Amino acid sequence: MDSNPFNRLLSAAAYRVVYPESFGQMDDNSSSVGSDTIDWNTDDELEIANNISSSSSVSMSTNGTVLSEFGESSSSSNYSSKLHHFIKMGFPQAMVAKVIAEIGDHDIDAILDTLLSYCYLDETPHQEQELNDSFVKPESNFESDFSDLDDSCSDDQSNYSSLMQRITEMVPVQVYYMTSFLHVFQEDNNESFEKDDSLVCLIDMGYSHGEASAAIARCGKDVPLSELVDFISAAHISKQADAEFDALTYKEEVSKKDKKRKSQKGNFLMKKKNLEKKPKRKRNNEDEDEDEDVLHLPNPMIGFGVPHEPFRNVHRTLPDAAIGPPYFYYENVALTPKGVWNTIKRFLYEIEPEFVDSKFFCAAARKRGYIHNLPLTNRSPIQPLPPRTIFEALPGTKKWWPSWDKREQLNCILTCIGSAQLTDRIRLALENSNSNSKSECEPSEQVKKFVINQCKKWNMVWTGKTKVAPLEPDEIELIMGYPIYHTRGASRAERYKGLGNAFQVDTVAYHLSVLKNLYPHGINVLSLFSGIGGAEVALHRLGIPMKNVVSVEKSVVCQNILQDWWEQTNQKGNLIHVSDVEDVTVEKLEEWIGCFGGFDLVIGGSPCNNLAGGNRKTRDGLEGEHSWLFYDYFRILDGVKSIMGTN
Repeated sequence: MDSNPFNRLLSAAAYRVVYPESFGQMDDNSSSVGSDTIDWNTDDELEIANNISSSSSVSMSTNGTVLSEFGESSSSSNYSSKLHHFIKMGFPQAMVAKVIAEIGDHDIDAILDTLLSYCYLDETPHQEQELNDSFVKPESNFESDFSDLDDSCSDDQSNYSSLMQRITEMVPVQVYYMTSFLHVFQEDNNESFEKDDSLVCLIDMGYSHGEASAAIARCGKDVPLSELVDFISAAHISKQADAEFDALTYKEEVSKKDKKRKSQKGNFLMKKKNLEKKPKRKRNNEDEDEDEDVLHLPNPMIGFGVPHEPFRNVHRTLPDAAIGPPYFYYENVALTPKGVWNTIKRFLYEIEPEFVDSKFFCAAARKRGYIHNLPLTNRSPIQPLPPRTIFEALPGTKKWWPSWDKREQLNCILTCIGSAQLTDRIRLALENSNSNSKSECEPSEQVKKFVINQCKKWNMVWTGKTKVAPLEPDEIELIMGYPIYHTRGASRAERYKGLGNAFQVDTVAYHLSVLKNLYPHGINVLSLFSGIGGAEVALHRLGIPMKNVVSVEKSVVCQNILQDWWEQTNQKGNLIHVSDVEDVTVEKLEEWIGCFGGFDLVIGGSPCNNLAGGNRKTRDGLEGEHSWLFYDYFRILDGVKSIMGTN
């Protein structure tokens, strides 16, 4: 009797596949003979597919009837006979006795299944016997175990091949699993089955094929299975330890960076607090109610000079900490809540703001304040000069413009436009007024006032006799000093938003023109809150080469607009995108300054959402959710000046 449990499992499983009627439903008093009512897809057959293993000896009578080893078709079977015959099949006596004691001796199928399962899980030295010699080859034990079946089968089953053919014809599913089982153990290179046996055992234990193969290759094919398991377990522990170490290291690095950032932020907030302290005001009269936070805006709003006005001989003295390079340029709306520009001025080295209305440079008003340390002499506008009136910028509207609409320039460009419902209301009001008026040319004074107010507020232009319409994005690009189609490709809403928040290029270029003689070979720029690239377009139109530009902008749409413009204008320098000002740390500044040799210009305008007069809900000044970002402008500028001063 073969002592290899895998051979015993495989032989017994094969026998049950070929002659399932021998293990049908039977009790202690009757033998089980095949019938037409046998279920060929019972759980027992499926169990065979998953638990293929060893061998057992069976016999057939000369007329082909099955003789069960549990009794020669007799009705009497007792405990000792069952024990004896299971032992004859090759199962250990102790195992048979244990199984019968556990589940009883009434269900033969259950006893055999349990024995097969125990043998499959049993780790025995006999597993080292080569299955190739015991099962696959024609001279194997498997064939010899079944050789006594050949003479008792029908004519078409007279040899081993006919038996295999019968297996294939009767139970293709079971044969599939059996052949798959054999295929796992049979390798093309004819290596010994000790290695394959261990490989399959490891895979059955839940290890991957790669882990099992690596363990066998490293430890050798002759080592016990327990050593292979120990090797794989050790590899798992080592891998887990490495992962935990990497995670701990990463966590420590993040913690260090967070501490450093918090320290830097704490220093910045302390500096901010000191700068925001207001000096005590001396009062000569108790009734004096003058507020030092009130900053009076000039009228006209021409700053230190504009191209079409007489030049103002302005002299200013900058504190030593503010003298460039690096030069800096900061912009925001002029009409802010009380005290905002004084706070901005305190942070930016007590430099007086330059308030300029862009109506002196283009066809739209745009009142803005600028704080910078640029030289004031030798300024020059971009040539050719841009159109400064509505009819110059939009000549197609002139024929429809009514005489009672006296506008020559547009109001400030907004981030949104008048709705279609509003234009319909204006058209209906004009049509009804004209039909009811004695004069066929002009509407009533009340309608005029309504129409003019709405046109000023939303920058409506005349496109028909009684028809007004908002500006198109292409028209706004022209007025704001950008090349045509600069924002094309984005949605209409995104185009209006980007243009409404952008620099007026001609105004900014007039101030930056003093850098052209200072940097004839190119300039390095740190562009904060870049938007659609107003600073970059201004420098390009001035003819100042840009060697390196670090653009900090949160909007992906604006990033794409600037990137497209950069490529379309064949810029030779490097453009680096950063999505958040919080990412501009001291370490990044040191890296860029070390790479570029320093920044020549730090330019930007922080969001004005909480400063603009049109915001009636969250006009919270510099403490607002968006306008708070001014302090990041100061933090970054202060970092650049500190690093470059040290270098």
